[in-house]
Amino acid sequence: MAPIENSIDQLQLLHSISSLLTTSLNLKDTLSSIFSLLEDHIHLKKGVLILRDNYTDEYYIEIGYGLTEKDRRKSVFKVLEILTSKVLESNQVERISEVKSGICNVPMDSDEEMPGYGIVCLPIVLGEENIGTLSVFVPQTTVDVNDRLGLLSTVCLLIAQEIKLKKMLEIEKEALRRENVLLRDELKDKYNIHNMIGNSSSMHQVYESIIQVANSNATVLIRGESGTGKELVAHAIHYTSPRSTKPFIKINCGAIPESLIESELFGYEKGAFTDAHDTKVGKFELANGGTIFLDEIGELAPAVQVKLLRVLQEKEIERVGGLKPIKVNVRVVTATNRDLESELVSKRFREDLYYRLNVFPIFLPSLKDRKTDVLLLAEHFLDKFSRENEKQITRISSLAIDLLTSYQWPGNVRELENCIERAVLVCRTDTIQARDLPPTLQRSDTSLSVSEDLTYEEMVNNFERELIIDALKKTRGNKSKAADMLKTTQRIIGYKISTLQIDYNKYKGRV
Repeated sequence: MAPIENSIDQLQLLHSISSLLTTSLNLKDTLSSIFSLLEDHIHLKKGVLILRDNYTDEYYIEIGYGLTEKDRRKSVFKVLEILTSKVLESNQVERISEVKSGICNVPMDSDEEMPGYGIVCLPIVLGEENIGTLSVFVPQTTVDVNDRLGLLSTVCLLIAQEIKLKKMLEIEKEALRRENVLLRDELKDKYNIHNMIGNSSSMHQVYESIIQVANSNATVLIRGESGTGKELVAHAIHYTSPRSTKPFIKINCGAIPESLIESELFGYEKGAFTDAHDTKVGKFELANGGTIFLDEIGELAPAVQVKLLRVLQEKEIERVGGLKPIKVNVRVVTATNRDLESELVSKRFREDLYYRLNVFPIFLPSLKDRKTDVLLLAEHFLDKFSRENEKQITRISSLAIDLLTSYQWPGNVRELENCIERAVLVCRTDTIQARDLPPTLQRSDTSLSVSEDLTYEEMVNNFERELIIDALKKTRGNKSKAADMLKTTQRIIGYKISTLQIDYNKYKGRV
């Protein structure tokens, strides 16, 4: 191609360079293409682009266009280094009219000289930031050197803007990557099996089951009443498994209409039905490499049960309207509060699917069967909601504890969580009192209610004992402060402690 002769040709060249910079994702390839354009238009013989490293602030050669390893060992390369250093220091253009021995006090052999060619080294600057330098070996003529400085300066500015943009995107991408890793680590920590609350024997069996199955690819069926924490167990299985860095996708089969559940699970192709304007990826494809959690699996329609069975058997899905199967590598975890065995008898659930899902069942106990965990859970939720609502609530009174432990919890852990959240919101002191709990709990059979086994005097004594113990706990066994809290005298408190046989010393130093 002939060299540039007029401003129109220059504009065309700059337009071509600008198009390359804005359309290519690979900066190095783009810069090589720019040098190739310069070679065609201004007879560039060799070119070197030097950039500054963002992290070390050191300069390195990004592109050595037309340079060989032999060239790098020649004396002329030393001349280029000297020129580059001057430009980096002064931010001014440096030129050498002809490459020959003795320039920049560098001797060179005759075969290293480049008669008829000069070197132009330009700074690449954006604002006050020095990004690097652009050096070109071009014909010695006035047209190719002096009159090309404006063109080359514009090229440097375009390169500077694109490099700056690319580096900003890289920094943002790295920040997002780190944030993603941090969030993943937080999730892994949040759903770590050791963070699950419960010391009852039935919960220890659950922990053991999670540990046994996590490292396998076995399909898991989690059974239990609503509110027992089935989703929490599914999370624990995923984040304890080798798939923990891959997606965890959950879907509630009972919350999606029967007409939509198939396309949600398996996706659909463009044009598969009236509103299918674009192809949609289903949940199974999104979970590829990771885990899919199908909650309320007992709600699946028979037609979808058949397709799910095929996924489990063939390890492949087919989008609605699709013509070919798509292989997926997904670990399936399901959950239900239904009696699937009864569903089998009534033919509402497929027997073959049941056996495919029931490879490794985990049974979650209801809260009424793990009463020893109620207080542990209540204190955990108290801490959680106190922090969320910026309240300094640190304790649950003895009377409130009695109410919590005597209640049957038909809504299980979810109901307990809601109960404590409400109590935190209405509580006006640093202690959850019985009055802060929902009315449903206050009607339960505790020491506050009438008991056929106790006399009136015994029930009054129990009530007084709980009040005094609660005050002693809050004042760390200080009888004087306990009396002030209960708006009575220290003599009366001392008398009641003696007659009710309360050991106030064991509350000293306790919060």
